[in-house]
Amino acid sequence: MNPDLDRLQPYPFQRLAELTAPLHPPRELPHIALSMGEPRHPTPALISEALLTHLHGLSSYPLTRGSTALREACAAWTTHRFHLPDPGLDPQRQVLPVNGTREALFAFAQAVVDRSREALVVMPNPFYQIYEGAALLAGAEPWFANCRPQTGNLPDLEAVPDAVWARCQLLYLCTPGNPTGAVFSEAQLQGLIERAERHGFIIASDECYSEIYAREDQPPPGLLGAAARMGNTDYRRCVSFHSLSKRSNAPGLRSGFVAGDGAVLEAFLRYRIYHGCAMAPPAQAASIAAWGDESHVTENRRLYRDKFRAVIQALSPWLELEAPAGGFYLWPRLPVDDEVFARRLYAEQNVSVLPGSYLSRTAHGVNPGAGHVRMALVAPLDECLEAAERMGRLLDALLV
Repeated sequence: MNPDLDRLQPYPFQRLAELTAPLHPPRELPHIALSMGEPRHPTPALISEALLTHLHGLSSYPLTRGSTALREACAAWTTHRFHLPDPGLDPQRQVLPVNGTREALFAFAQAVVDRSREALVVMPNPFYQIYEGAALLAGAEPWFANCRPQTGNLPDLEAVPDAVWARCQLLYLCTPGNPTGAVFSEAQLQGLIERAERHGFIIASDECYSEIYAREDQPPPGLLGAAARMGNTDYRRCVSFHSLSKRSNAPGLRSGFVAGDGAVLEAFLRYRIYHGCAMAPPAQAASIAAWGDESHVTENRRLYRDKFRAVIQALSPWLELEAPAGGFYLWPRLPVDDEVFARRLYAEQNVSVLPGSYLSRTAHGVNPGAGHVRMALVAPLDECLEAAERMGRLLDALLV
């Protein structure tokens, strides 16, 4: 067996299941799950209809690089969304469809890390655990940049030593962040692109939450837009990852795309051809329909804003909360240990949240997720409000 498999840590939801397995929550209270970031708003009909209409495509092998029509749809969406200069992304060289960003974020490290050297992969902490597993199985070491209140809950990349940047081959970003919801400014992204040029690493920007944001007039910046506006119109060393899972409430479609540096994507395509991960033709047709429509995405944002507003108000007597700049998570600091809170909330109120320490590692003397929980506001509004009321009852007991 691959010995690096033994270096993988249990997934957060496995740890949560072990934490709550011995418990018996009150049966009279229906379970409310705010632990997993699985969108639960309805999948738009235009996606389902396109999928059904194109089932005849199952009779053909799909290309790993996807259909021309899908690449053109992804390129057009990216060019419009991030205001890229004419002629925009080249759908032949600078776009690659993938089966969801989770698969692609993992596979990307396997393609770009040179394991013959002592490679480091820099990533935020707390983080999406795929980044860590991808680094380890690519033969690299993860290096954690803690997300701190002093840096607006963004990773403190200015604290990364030059010796680390010198060994860094890949930098994972997440903007808006999971779980903090923090967003990199365009100026911050441009500073990282300059650093990548100096030290020779690649930036993988996970932007799967980019279409869920607090203000309709302030969409989060993206890596490719930042690159273009500093003159890097080849998007050298820059690769962004986008998904329909959160944007379009279609996690089961397993559809996204990677865009940016054409030379990097050509190498990634060579890896993926051997990986055997082409998107099914009906899923490609459904994806074209999804990327071509914004009305359902606008409505999706409205639903999340309504939930943030209601839940924050309901929890305001006990917790200091504000709506994140992006994403659908609340990341409150608790008055007690995060494992204790999650365990008691489930045992006494039948509500699941994810301890923040499960989403981070102890690095530089601290676990930056400790004392927080991640609350995914994916349930319907009434369930989110009910969960907030039950949390209030627990917090009353804890603060006596």
